[in-house]
Amino acid sequence: MFGEFIKQQRLKAGFGLREFCKQYKHDPSNWSKIERGIIPAPKDEEKLKEWALQLKITPNTAGWHTFIDLAFAERGRIPSDIMKNATLVEELPKFFRTLRGQKPTEEEMKNLIDIIKRS
Repeated sequence: MFGEFIKQQRLKAGFGLREFCKQYKHDPSNWSKIERGIIPAPKDEEKLKEWALQLKITPNTAGWHTFIDLAFAERGRIPSDIMKNATLVEELPKFFRTLRGQKPTEEEMKNLIDIIKRS
């Protein structure tokens, strides 16, 4: 999903693969493998931010958050901004159970909704 997203963003920014790689000094073969999901997104958050800017993704927009979230998800990680929020981290098990179809209690659901609204 990350690879397809960055390919769409590259095309949206008006770049062909080789043109983009030449301008930003990426190896076209490796970038193609990332776009095809053969190579995972980088772990380094600063590198991800650099790539997002190269792809003309505006910081702190829905596209920016999607880019970062997809990169983290591809590596099986939770984004650092969420991990820095102790309240959200404490509620993650309830959220995960909900995703698995294990119905939370009414109180747990209410608390989770309140936390999401405040975040």
